[in-house]
Amino acid sequence: MENLGDILKKLDDTNSFKGNNGDNSNPFDLTDQIEECKVCDGRGWYTDDVPAGHPEFGKIITCICRHDQFENERISRLLTYSNLGHLARFTFDRLKPEGLDENEEARALFNKAFNTSKEYAGDPAGWLILTGPNGSGKTHLAAAIANQCIQDGYIALFIHVPDLLDHLRASFSSDTDSEYRVLLEQVMDVPILILDGLGSHITTPWAEEKLHQIINHRYNAEMPTVVTTSLEIGDLSDYVRSRVESPSLSQIVIVAQSKSELTHRLGRVDPEMLARMTFSSFNTHGNNPNAHQVASLESTLYAARNFASSPDGWFTIYGETGVGKTHLAVAIASEIIERGEEVFFAFVPELLDYLRYTFTPESRVTYDKIFDEVKNTRVLIMDDLGQEHSSPWAQEKLYQIIVHRHNSRLATVITSMVDFSEETGPIGSRIQDPGIGQLVNLDAPDFRIKKRRSTPKRRSR
Repeated sequence: MENLGDILKKLDDTNSFKGNNGDNSNPFDLTDQIEECKVCDGRGWYTDDVPAGHPEFGKIITCICRHDQFENERISRLLTYSNLGHLARFTFDRLKPEGLDENEEARALFNKAFNTSKEYAGDPAGWLILTGPNGSGKTHLAAAIANQCIQDGYIALFIHVPDLLDHLRASFSSDTDSEYRVLLEQVMDVPILILDGLGSHITTPWAEEKLHQIINHRYNAEMPTVVTTSLEIGDLSDYVRSRVESPSLSQIVIVAQSKSELTHRLGRVDPEMLARMTFSSFNTHGNNPNAHQVASLESTLYAARNFASSPDGWFTIYGETGVGKTHLAVAIASEIIERGEEVFFAFVPELLDYLRYTFTPESRVTYDKIFDEVKNTRVLIMDDLGQEHSSPWAQEKLYQIIVHRHNSRLATVITSMVDFSEETGPIGSRIQDPGIGQLVNLDAPDFRIKKRRSTPKRRSR
């Protein structure tokens, strides 16, 4: 990459930042050849036809065609420096103001982002943060901003954050650090910087330090900066978040909302379930249980109520399908939520699916964030443990969650069809630990299969 100082020296001194000559020539036409000019016949200069003695007699005048060539060359240098590459084709004229989504709400959202971006490009000042899932058009809008700024004569640098960090690492590891320092200074001091894909890089202390260094410098100097990210603003590091949320400097624009319903559901209990599955609606005499089963239902209900009133340690219910395990788990959650306390409710197979989903480009939530939330939440309810797809990766994640919560003595409710009283593995041994909680076997008929009472047959006469 050419040094910023050298770039500036090559630009027309009188037009180094704004430099728009006001003509209608296409600034992206970088053709080196100039068609023969009718004014100068292709020479690039001419003299006015004036009589001898006139002040302009014999004076060489640079033709307007040469000014156009100089302008195109200047724009060419700006485009080269901008690092846009193939993104140079993305201008506001080539973007649909309403986007490509057929949903009316999504189109309105994109249109607002389009207009805000275009307004920013016309007068680049402060920070503009574009958020939305991958594929929503953030990069296209950011590239259009860069192209518009270049057309107006501004110097802009467009760079994908993972690429930036790769370049910095490569230059940092070279024999001399001069290349590294020059690159870092270019990014920090360029008049307009576009950081594309913030949060998509591999997080390391070194990478975070370099990003913080760049962001802090531009924040303190209030230099025009555009940032795109597929993360929620709340998922950015506290350091970065404190700067992008500065009301006096930056504006945050949502390009599109995430379409993942899984994101919305995870950790929450469906309101319909909360209304239907309560302690008062739990029928200990339903579906014709025998005396032993009635006692099991009543004792489990009593234990669940006690745990809900003061969540402490672990409470595990195991039994066959349909006996009311999930009903009691939801009832526990309902009572805790009514007191205004935190509960994270997770159907275990769905939880593991979501953790896998966080590794995909579509996810706006980082794996670390959701995994830490599950491990450290005030009360965790893990419904249907043991029915997940058993893979080494799934077992490792469950093991990490359970070991962490066991060591930290965090309140946890588990429902399962697995008889953990006979399990000897690392997960089963912790669930059986009497020093942290209780393991309850719920022995009852399947509530989903209604049984009819048997009636004596009449004797035929």
